[in-house]
Amino acid sequence: MNKKEANEIKKLFTPANCAISRICGCYVDAEKNKRTEVKEAFLSLPEEEAFKYFAIFRSGLSGTIGKNMVNMEFPLHTEAEDGTQNFLLKLRDSQLKDDALIEEFYDKVIASYDYGENFYIILIHCAYDIPARSSDGLEMDDASDFVYEFIQCSVCPVKLSKAGLCYNSESNVIENRSRDWIVEAPDTGFLFPSFNDRNTDIHSLLYYTKNPEQMPERLIDELLGCVIPMSAKSQKETFQALVEETLGDNCDFETVKNLHENLNEILEETKDEPAPFTLDKYQMKRLLENNGASQEKLEEFEQRYSENEEASVPPFIASNVVNTRSFEIKTTDVSIKVAPDKTYLVENRMIDGRPCIVIGISEHVEINGITVRPIAADRTMEPEE
Repeated sequence: MNKKEANEIKKLFTPANCAISRICGCYVDAEKNKRTEVKEAFLSLPEEEAFKYFAIFRSGLSGTIGKNMVNMEFPLHTEAEDGTQNFLLKLRDSQLKDDALIEEFYDKVIASYDYGENFYIILIHCAYDIPARSSDGLEMDDASDFVYEFIQCSVCPVKLSKAGLCYNSESNVIENRSRDWIVEAPDTGFLFPSFNDRNTDIHSLLYYTKNPEQMPERLIDELLGCVIPMSAKSQKETFQALVEETLGDNCDFETVKNLHENLNEILEETKDEPAPFTLDKYQMKRLLENNGASQEKLEEFEQRYSENEEASVPPFIASNVVNTRSFEIKTTDVSIKVAPDKTYLVENRMIDGRPCIVIGISEHVEINGITVRPIAADRTMEPEE
């Protein structure tokens, strides 16, 4: 799924477009005991309560594709009768009306989710009549050929509200506030099946995580059976190591600066595309070749992408491997950050036999908030006696 498709589903979690037929929930304490459960038609909820649920469901489709929202595919064996994908399909097809399946789902989540505190599992079923689109991209609400039927799971922390004082309007006094257990925005969850190319794709799902670097691997492995893609941080680290190894002695200041500029230009050109730009084998090789990689190093790079090792170096999402907000230079003692479109201000020069980073400056310069002259005033040197 891309951002545009995720946003289309996100619009269903509003009063005007609500496509939720049923909601089920299970509150679990820190000892993994089920404390209470909810099973009812979503439209039977009080309006204020429904609004709060809408916010939770939208949170599960927020963030960045490739970081917070991760597309995951099911291995073929999970689609067998006793597989994880097959189980989720049965759950969806039951429209959350099979109590035994729901309880089994809760048990699977509780057994595989290592959280250590109270949490609330929310499961909803939706049926979306997909509007057809005209050639100019306009939706035609009265022309729907397909229905996208899906479930969304949200796993939300439940935490005690902070202690404090409050104003009691009835008694007109300031008093101690009662502490409540608050259901927070989801830490993790998933949408199944995926809404790929604006239609149902039962062979994949969209996984959500609030913290991309703390994916619950056991939950994903045991409950979903999906292969976890490389995280955004791991992609960046792998990309950096690959650049250093492939460029070798050519991995100098100007080369890396040019590579950074190339990637930012690509991201700027593709920023309006619904899917994030991905660097595959051929694009990576061309990028490295254009930035000084030797033929020998490029051959080593090719070997990394051989049929036997292709899975070890997956495609990189460009926005995960380059910093689009700043161009950062670090030495042992100094750190410099430059706007990505101002890299031309930074140069690498030899001065008095020493390699130096030279920064072109404007007339306005501040040091710790104090405006200073960009060039020190001339000082007459006193002759030595």
